Amino acid sequence: MSTALPRAGRIHVREPDTAPMVAFRTVDGGGRLFVMGPRTRASYLAPKDVPHCVTVRLRPETARPLLGAPMSELVDQIIPLRDLWGVRADRLADELAGLVTGGDWAERVMARLEAAFLDRLAAQSPADLDRAGLVGAAAALLSVGAERPPVTEVARELGVSERHLRNLFTGGVGVPPKRFARINRVRGVLARVCREGAASLAADAGYYDQSHMTAEFREVMGVPPNAYRAGRLPVPGTCSVG
Repeated sequence: MSTALPRAGRIHVREPDTAPMVAFRTVDGGGRLFVMGPRTRASYLAPKDVPHCVTVRLRPETARPLLGAPMSELVDQIIPLRDLWGVRADRLADELAGLVTGGDWAERVMARLEAAFLDRLAAQSPADLDRAGLVGAAAALLSVGAERPPVTEVARELGVSERHLRNLFTGGVGVPPKRFARINRVRGVLARVCREGAASLAADAGYYDQSHMTAEFREVMGVPPNAYRAGRLPVPGTCSVG
C-alpha cells in the first residue's frame, strides 16, 4: 500500500498502481471496509495511527466482477465498500472486527476476506468470468518485459478486435492499455531507483533515453528520479481512508 523513505523522515509514499485494493481498518471500536481504486499518480502522506489494518491487492481479472462496478469509475478514488456492496459490506466489516484479537488476527481477517471474495466470484455468470479472463490475459501480455507488445498485437493474439479489447480492458482495469503499461513501467523503475543509476534504469525499462524516463517518472511520481532518490518529496497530505 505504501512505502517509507528513510531520507524523507516519516513520509509515506502511496505508489501508483493499476490494481485496486480493498482495505479493512478498525475505527472507533468497529470495522470499516474501503475500496482504493487504481492510482495513476503517487501520493505522499503524513503518518496516521491505525490500530489494525489489512489491505488486499486485487488481480486485474477479478476487480470488476468482485467489486461490481467498472474500474474506470473508481480511478484515483477511495470509497466505502458499502457504496458497491450495500449492507453486506457493513456485515462483513463487523464480522472482521470481531476477529481482531490475539497475535494471529491478521491471518484470520485475510482468510475471511478471501472466503468472502471467492463467494462473490462464484456468483458471477460464466460470461462475466470469460470477459474477466480476457482482461487478465491482456494485462499479463502488457506486463511482460521492457519491450511490451502494442495493443494491436495483444488483441490479435487474444482473438478480439482492438476496439473491443480497449473497451473491455478500460472497464476491467480502470485505465486504457497504454496507460496501464506506462504506470507499470514507472513502478518497475520505482523498485530500483534508490539503488541504480538513471542511465541503466532507462535502458532496462525500455525508454527511448534517460530524459524520456525522467519525464514519465515526474508525471506519475510528482518529482524526478534524482529528487525521489534523495528524499526531496512533496509536502505530505493526510490519508482519506478512515
